[in-house]
Amino acid sequence: MVEVKTGSNQLEAEQLECYLDVAREQGFDAVITVSNQIPAVAGSHPTIVDKRKLKKVALHHFSWTQLLTEAVMQKVHRGVADPDQAWILGELIRYLEHPRSGAMEFEDMGSAWTGVRDAVVAGTLRSNDKGAAEVASRWDQLMRYACLRLGRQLGVEVQPVLSRKELAEPAIRADALLAGLASRGALDGSLRIPNAVGPITITADLRAGRISAAVDIDAPREGKPQTRVNWLVRQVKTAPDLLRVDCFALHGRGASTSELLKAVRENPALLVDDPKREIRTFRLILSGPMGTKRGQGRGSFVTSVLDLLDGFYGEVIQGIKPWAGAPPKLRSTTPEPPEPVVPAALASTSLSSQDGPETGTVSPGVPARVDEAPPAPSPTGAGVIASSPEATVAPEGAPPL
Repeated sequence: MVEVKTGSNQLEAEQLECYLDVAREQGFDAVITVSNQIPAVAGSHPTIVDKRKLKKVALHHFSWTQLLTEAVMQKVHRGVADPDQAWILGELIRYLEHPRSGAMEFEDMGSAWTGVRDAVVAGTLRSNDKGAAEVASRWDQLMRYACLRLGRQLGVEVQPVLSRKELAEPAIRADALLAGLASRGALDGSLRIPNAVGPITITADLRAGRISAAVDIDAPREGKPQTRVNWLVRQVKTAPDLLRVDCFALHGRGASTSELLKAVRENPALLVDDPKREIRTFRLILSGPMGTKRGQGRGSFVTSVLDLLDGFYGEVIQGIKPWAGAPPKLRSTTPEPPEPVVPAALASTSLSSQDGPETGTVSPGVPARVDEAPPAPSPTGAGVIASSPEATVAPEGAPPL
């Protein structure tokens, strides 16, 4: 059985329980619902029904946004071989994207948004206040919608990052959001994009009126600290100057340094606090003003979150490639040729009393060749001071050389 609702119509628990009873009596396998409600966790149902009625009949839900996303990914990114099927699928996409089709996108934070936002700014919000749970649930729906919307543009399946306990028990995730909203006045969510450098964390600080997108990147495992900073700067060529860069050193608590990308581009040494400390992780953070309106459009909260996510991924994330070290090289099995042996007589370049006036001449009394006889002694018996033809005879009475 299939129950379909369009526009702002909500699924009702009493109606679904009645359909489950009919499906059990008629021997149907499941009840499928389609509406504009987006569950916070994929595979869950946005309406709570009596679990005893689900023993023999399954209950599944699809949002119109999810169906539109699947249709676009199949036709645009994966392709349809049959031309008739491709045309029919294209007409379905055209119909669902029309504003009067009743298949609406996520565009409202709920009726409790304004009251909860004002209470957070005033510091009076408590986790059990009326409307806080609705805002927390709407935030998770917005994160799920952002995954579907971004996946439709990229042609991949973008998923929210949740722990195993949160997937098994959505109430744990809801309690964590309520606690963070009451204590810090902030809402958090993470998205995982296939082959991206890391998950993107979105934070909405209602007290400060700012939203931010952040990602953690592992630094290279080789090179000096400034060399690692230079590697990061080359990775974010298209990133805006207002991007904040935090450095985390090995065995350190918190960020060791933090600077805007504009200053780091001019002087990468600003991020190096201690040249002896190894940089292990970089955190890139881009923030912007938070919209206050509950719906979509200019100045709305939903639009500000989606625009920041698109800009952060397009200008920062998609151009970053994780660092990979050089592969090890095999040792050569060919023996290296022996180094040439330099004769001891030629090893020294210092002048010696045995050297002639020109490099390479032989000393007096030593034959230049085997067939060359030594020079005849001087008739006067005076010592010879040079072996060249211009040699002069030392005067009598001079001290011997």
